[in-house]
Amino acid sequence: MLRQPQSLDFNRRLSVAPMLDWTDRHCRYFLRLITRHTLLYTEMVTTGAIIYGKGDYLGFNQQEHPLALQLGGSDPTHMAQCAHLAEQRGYDEVNINVGCPSDRVQNGAFGACLMATPQVVAECVKAMQDKVSIPVTVKCRIGIDDMCEYEDLTRFTEQVIEGGCDTFIIHARKAWLQGLSPKQNRDIPPLIYDRVYQLKQQFPHLHISINGGIKTLWEAEQHLQYVDGVMIGREVYANPYMLAEADQRIYGDNHRVASREEVIVTMADYIDQHIASGGRAWHVMRHMLGLFQGLPGARIWRRYLSENGPAADASGATLLAAYADWQARTQHILESSQID
Repeated sequence: MLRQPQSLDFNRRLSVAPMLDWTDRHCRYFLRLITRHTLLYTEMVTTGAIIYGKGDYLGFNQQEHPLALQLGGSDPTHMAQCAHLAEQRGYDEVNINVGCPSDRVQNGAFGACLMATPQVVAECVKAMQDKVSIPVTVKCRIGIDDMCEYEDLTRFTEQVIEGGCDTFIIHARKAWLQGLSPKQNRDIPPLIYDRVYQLKQQFPHLHISINGGIKTLWEAEQHLQYVDGVMIGREVYANPYMLAEADQRIYGDNHRVASREEVIVTMADYIDQHIASGGRAWHVMRHMLGLFQGLPGARIWRRYLSENGPAADASGATLLAAYADWQARTQHILESSQID
């Protein structure tokens, strides 16, 4: 039975990047407690895992909307099949990974190496759009290896447009397919934001989001003067409560934001539900280490969770105890100030 997406009118002005081992369903549920509007992405899921794997790789909590699935693959038939399954499950968008440079991904003939074969990406987009009514988008780099001039990026974009894509998320670094690790590819190639701005100027009808090295909402606001959307990755994971101001600053929604304490109480219940279904507390808690980033006692919070969260008997009570420990040990610093 087809489940209609619950947020067809979602806005991509701000999104959280798909991050392997990080943006799983527990992380996304946690982030959604902090921001209503920011678009969330799954970790990259390969077509092979979805079609042939035994796990439920498409599962998510309905509270996570708006939510996009990032797919890894290059076979148009398989990509279309997985997009159809994603739409049936209620995802709001399906995104094609054309940005990951890892050897494992390259060996599977997808990720950043697909920038060398834009016709394959276009074929995937067309096959997927023929099967679904939700948006099909592409996340890519500004280039790869020696194919890194602006003309290479426009040539790639033009060919993918022919497949029907009108939404691109562009990491403003090129990727080296040989010689650099995925981590090095996130830091060593220089950021060239102007190249993404230029692409938006040349193709004003496209929706262009920019990604790479963006650390604050203020920086996001500056980029939004030139492009349609901003995607933030590692900084959100390290400092998730930065999203508490996103709905007001990026979307103009002045609703009351959940306090850190309220988030913790809700997540404690979520952890106990996860344990009741056979999971471990650490599956959830590991995503919350940065909740007090930038505040007094942030290290106290991280240490308590790191030392107690992985225990076999850890539970929602462990999370509440971590908060109580943080409060007790920072009271003399905070004095009478209120921590949101």
